[in-house]
Amino acid sequence: MKRLQLKMAVIAFFAIGLIVTSCSEDILEEQPRSVFTPDFFQSETGVEGGITALYTHLRFLYGAWNYYNSTETGTDEYTWAQSADGNFKDMDLSGVGSIISTSAPPAGPWNSCFGAINTASGIIENAEAVGISDALIAEARFFRAFDYFLLVQTYGGVPLDLGAGELQFNTSTNRGSVRNTVPEVYTKAIFPDLITAVNNLPENPRLTGTVTKNTARLYLSKAYLTYAWWLQNPNNIPTYPEAPRTDPDGRDVSWYFQEAYNVATTAIDNPGPYSLLDYFYDVHWAPNDRHSEMLLYADHTEESAIYNGADLGFGISGAEDNASVWMATWNYTAIRSSGASTVQREAAQSYGRPWTRMAPPVNVFEETFEEKDLDSRYDGTFVTSYRGNWDKAGDTTPTYPNANGLPIAPGDAVLTFLDEDNPAVDYNSGDGAGVGAGVLSGRSDFVINPGGISRVVYPGLWKLGTYRTDNDGGLGSPNAGLTRPYPIAKFSEFYFIAAEAAVKGASPQAGKTSRELINVIRARAGRWRFDNGEQEERLEDNSDLLVDQTPAEITIDYILEERSREYFGEGYRWYDLVRTQKWEQFAGSYKIAGSGYGDHTPQTFTRTIEPFHYLRPIPQGQLDAMEATDAEKAAFQNPGY
Repeated sequence: MKRLQLKMAVIAFFAIGLIVTSCSEDILEEQPRSVFTPDFFQSETGVEGGITALYTHLRFLYGAWNYYNSTETGTDEYTWAQSADGNFKDMDLSGVGSIISTSAPPAGPWNSCFGAINTASGIIENAEAVGISDALIAEARFFRAFDYFLLVQTYGGVPLDLGAGELQFNTSTNRGSVRNTVPEVYTKAIFPDLITAVNNLPENPRLTGTVTKNTARLYLSKAYLTYAWWLQNPNNIPTYPEAPRTDPDGRDVSWYFQEAYNVATTAIDNPGPYSLLDYFYDVHWAPNDRHSEMLLYADHTEESAIYNGADLGFGISGAEDNASVWMATWNYTAIRSSGASTVQREAAQSYGRPWTRMAPPVNVFEETFEEKDLDSRYDGTFVTSYRGNWDKAGDTTPTYPNANGLPIAPGDAVLTFLDEDNPAVDYNSGDGAGVGAGVLSGRSDFVINPGGISRVVYPGLWKLGTYRTDNDGGLGSPNAGLTRPYPIAKFSEFYFIAAEAAVKGASPQAGKTSRELINVIRARAGRWRFDNGEQEERLEDNSDLLVDQTPAEITIDYILEERSREYFGEGYRWYDLVRTQKWEQFAGSYKIAGSGYGDHTPQTFTRTIEPFHYLRPIPQGQLDAMEATDAEKAAFQNPGY
């Protein structure tokens, strides 16, 4: 067997090591360290440092522009925007680029996960000898399974042997290894580690943000669900390395769907410290971060650049910066009121740093979020009104003339995206706020119809937006990466997992049919406490109306539609469409207007989504670093790339 020289070093996976503070401080504290070596794990401090590092490695994916792009662009949620480069156009598969092995976006999991897996294996092998509790070891098992689950969904079968044997801690960058099959990765690595984690993790987090039984249950139920779909393979999507769609343990598809349902509903019945928040708005309202619905997040803070993992004044959209939402933020600073810059870049949730790399298609507003009045999730997802903030830049002008020559004051809407198309909108009157917007008689704000959304002007993504507490009444530091935690997993997903498993044939419990589970989520969506678009209190309960609108028979298509309404723009979508093999159906075409200000005529674009696209390419850097023949490298790569 060839010994393969891997690109990544498997002893150390990044340059920041970590140690855990005392439990009384209830946080994970970071301390710089250049490398993890084998002897480092042979001490209590070393094992604890390695465990804390596993939490930090989440930042290299969640909040990173490249990984975020790979999970959203090319789905029904996002396409490329006016300032997109090839990294974004490639992922769209709409004739403006191609996903290839040198593409940066799909390489993220491969380049980030293996080092973390090896660190986890080092902890697992050494922890017992240095007197670390089973609960702490279970955190390492959780992360090893977490990373393997992400890898197998992204690339298909991946190596379990990093050079020292399957699931063994490796101390050499040279290894003899091959890619294991998908069933081997699930049954040898993911399921055993997650089952152990469920058994040994505590119900309550050891420290703020650490994993628990229910965190492990979420990923175990989702892994069961995903593997069941893989075994069933309804649309004959190819796998790689080639393997029969049979389970090595002899279990059938129905067993895995049932276990997905059982584990998810066990978590719902035993929530521990977790719960659904009363209002969808509060799930993403920045002052409420780290709440009881969050099971896992990649953490950041404005208290320290070291603990934040990135500079607090200027971000580079790289390394550990939480910069994903920049990609989905258009250049709203181009807005003008009679020539004045009335909407300026601000470190606030509706604003932040604009990159204009990703735009939501018109279909999102006409189909996914067709119901905008009863369902609060549209309002709690997007920035639909851009408001005057020139006073925060030191401009003391009390009002500026805006649409129809009417005055606006600081805090007033300068530009609004309408909920529904209004044929009375006039795009040919005035300067269109400098961005080609329209006017409506009697309104002081410029407006854009949902059907007129383009690649250059579109609603921003409020739910992941910037938040700082140190603006001191000014514009603050909008050019820094976000100091908010990036949400990875939520308690709400248990309801979706169980509902999906029930649709796929799992026997439901009384009171937990697929429709009843989905209606828990929809009932919450009907409750309002604040109107984000209008920026005013709105105490309203439309739960009964939304529940009544739920179809009597829930389908996978309906669950996918609900998942998009619930998790829009959070990095779930590509994996959801791949799991259910619905990518082509949901995202094969889309509508959007062009890249010029004033273009409000949507065109239909078609994507070429081939079966081989359901797996991402192995990064070319990995292949180039191998000590292998060209034929062996070609065999290591996923077909089609």
